[in-house]
Amino acid sequence: MTTNVPTAAPGAQAAPRRPLPWRRIALHTGLLAALLVMLYPLGWLLATSLKPADEVIASLNLLPSRLEWGNYTTALDGVNDVSIPRLLTNSLLIAGGAVLGNVLSCSLAAYAFARLRFRMRGPLFAFMIATIMLPHHAVLIPQYVIFNQLGMVNTYWPLILPKFLATEAFFVFLIVQFMRGLPRELEEAARIDGCGPFRSFALVILPLIRPALITTAIFTFIWTWNDFFTQLIYLFSPEKFTLTLALRSFVDASSQSAFGPMFAMSVIALLPIVLFFLAFQRFLVEGMASSGVKG
Repeated sequence: MTTNVPTAAPGAQAAPRRPLPWRRIALHTGLLAALLVMLYPLGWLLATSLKPADEVIASLNLLPSRLEWGNYTTALDGVNDVSIPRLLTNSLLIAGGAVLGNVLSCSLAAYAFARLRFRMRGPLFAFMIATIMLPHHAVLIPQYVIFNQLGMVNTYWPLILPKFLATEAFFVFLIVQFMRGLPRELEEAARIDGCGPFRSFALVILPLIRPALITTAIFTFIWTWNDFFTQLIYLFSPEKFTLTLALRSFVDASSQSAFGPMFAMSVIALLPIVLFFLAFQRFLVEGMASSGVKG
């Protein structure tokens, strides 16, 4: 009686070894510990927003002894007679205008650098990339002088108008890298059908760079929403304040240290960013991965 011993086919690769159980346990334990470390500030903020005033600074316990929902009631009343809905509307107006401006202008500038042929294209692109290393504070005073002479100080124009002029070199570079991975045959076919540069951009290129545009929109929204210094420079009237400015005004307007309501307003200001990120996180990962591969 002979026994047939199965042999591996020529060229077949052996099945990969599965990691040992203790290694998987150690990996998951380490990842869980890292997750807890990263989420601790958020948990502390949420717990502190519900603490009574005498426990915010004095107590070292993470959880409050009793839930103080009055902190949120005080925060929702707003500051300087400006309600939370008005502050949210101001923040959304500035962030929405910045997103629209960056998506339009940066995509057009990226299309010019990636697809069109014109003189000094290389040096101009290098000069644009060099502006990424330029500190924002170096151009703050000249920009303020220009907007002050135009009568735009204490308005939203200084915060929105530059976004329509492709001033964010990082997003232009991101979209250029994405466009360079697209086949030129698509534009050549559109040109044969009679499409010019603008129609080729609108009908052919724009639908294909959606991941890069969504990535630009997400980062622009988050950075604009969290911006404090630029808004502090250009906005003076309380009715035009955003949530980030209202947090500072909330502390200044109180005769006592009302940390509970301040942290409650911080939670309210954080919610739109969390919801925005959760809604578009799939597109964010897709856009960053695609832009990195198609360089």
